[in-house]
Amino acid sequence: MSDNRQSLSDLGSIAAGQPAPDATAGSTDEATPAPAAPTTPLRAQELDKYGRAYATGRRKDAVARVWLKPGSGKITVNGRDQEIYFARPTLRLVINQVFGVAGREGQYDVVCTVKGGGLSGQAGAVKHGIAQAITRYEPVLRSPVKAAGFLTRDSRTVERKKYGKAKARRSFQFSKR
Repeated sequence: MSDNRQSLSDLGSIAAGQPAPDATAGSTDEATPAPAAPTTPLRAQELDKYGRAYATGRRKDAVARVWLKPGSGKITVNGRDQEIYFARPTLRLVINQVFGVAGREGQYDVVCTVKGGGLSGQAGAVKHGIAQAITRYEPVLRSPVKAAGFLTRDSRTVERKKYGKAKARRSFQFSKR
């Protein structure tokens, strides 16, 4: 019984129409050139005249304008520190998720202004803005941030109230008598 195993390195020779090398003939890694990794990012770095990356983040009714620059990891929201503005630790965790995925904790200073919505929506908007800004500052980080789903705007919003209902779908309490 013949053992005819093929690996990914044999794929180039198969596509070129050459017979695949035998598995018993030894490794042919030095004969087949390795595919070259792209040295330039797919997108260009987008910075303003102060060396900052700007992006807009949105979530529910909140809109955040985010400026990102290299620094010590300080995050300022509406002129206040993040610990003061987002008092709940879960909201601060949401904001810092992007830096954890990108592996850039404590390397960037963030200044943002956020309007509209509640605190949860504002934290989501700041997260979306940070994700957009970090990909504009370092385009190489786009693929891990996008794979984590941080570049996609979460479009879920509250359903509107309907006429004749107590809320969007809740009916008024039924009274038999």
